[in-house]
Amino acid sequence: MSKHSICILGGTGFVGSHLVPALAAAGHDILLPTRNRERNRSLLVLPTVRVQTMNIHNESELRRALGDVDVVINLVGILNERGRDGSGFRKAHVELTRKAVDAAKACGVRRFLQMSALKANAGSGPSLYLKTKGEAEDILRREAGTDLDWTIFQPSVIFGPGDSFTNRFASLLRLSPLLLPLAKPNARLAPVFVGDVVAAFLRCLDDPACFSQTYQLCGPQVVSLRELVQIIADATATRRRVIGLSDMLSKAQARIMDFVPGKPFSTDNYLSLSVHNICDENGFKKLGLTPRSLKTQLPRALGDGDARQRYSIYRQTVSR
Repeated sequence: MSKHSICILGGTGFVGSHLVPALAAAGHDILLPTRNRERNRSLLVLPTVRVQTMNIHNESELRRALGDVDVVINLVGILNERGRDGSGFRKAHVELTRKAVDAAKACGVRRFLQMSALKANAGSGPSLYLKTKGEAEDILRREAGTDLDWTIFQPSVIFGPGDSFTNRFASLLRLSPLLLPLAKPNARLAPVFVGDVVAAFLRCLDDPACFSQTYQLCGPQVVSLRELVQIIADATATRRRVIGLSDMLSKAQARIMDFVPGKPFSTDNYLSLSVHNICDENGFKKLGLTPRSLKTQLPRALGDGDARQRYSIYRQTVSR
């Protein structure tokens, strides 16, 4: 594998906390733009990682960031916005992708890897999240031309150490006195381990066979949301009864949660769950990878959320 200088947008988030040290361990130089460098000082233990305070939504700052790299990885994504008019989703997904594509082309960057979402579709996506993720994909495919070698990843729900999905349900189960009312209990998911998503990025970084390709990434086990929450309850030895809500009650719960600080659940989340989050094709098989099971990896997801410890381990690996 060639050594690259890589700018990772959104690299201080959950997936980035696993991808960044893996890329550093492989010998790549990494630039991580962030709104606040001091809040991400733990990343500085990685010797090939630079963390810079920067507004990536500012086009001139973004172009300066991409001026010294040969790969861009865009991990930016939000599950909810502060308002309810779609402007937050459009800024994070659509506008930023357009700016990043334009900046990459202007700076002569050839390689562009984009994190999207399973069932993203600008036309038929049921939620603002899925629509805007689809719009971002369309921008990359349409505007890359012959200047960018792009790859798009569409994962199902990602879990692993430090995730906000399985750990949120674990917290809700612990806080619930006797039972947990669950919206959209029959929604089907194929949870994918974050380490396998990282492996897909690493596999595609240099491989021309991955250029202009979109990969759906799913774990080997398909479960309903109710089944997943029960699996989490069993894994944490939390005795709670999970009560599946009807569609009407699920929608009502989402509307109420729209106004709860932090939006633990929202109308847009409800709409995203109206389509099953399972793969139509096996992207891991196309990449020659075998994803790990929910059963074997869930204890890791629920038991180790310390990113600093992971960075320290990778620093030791890099320095050998």
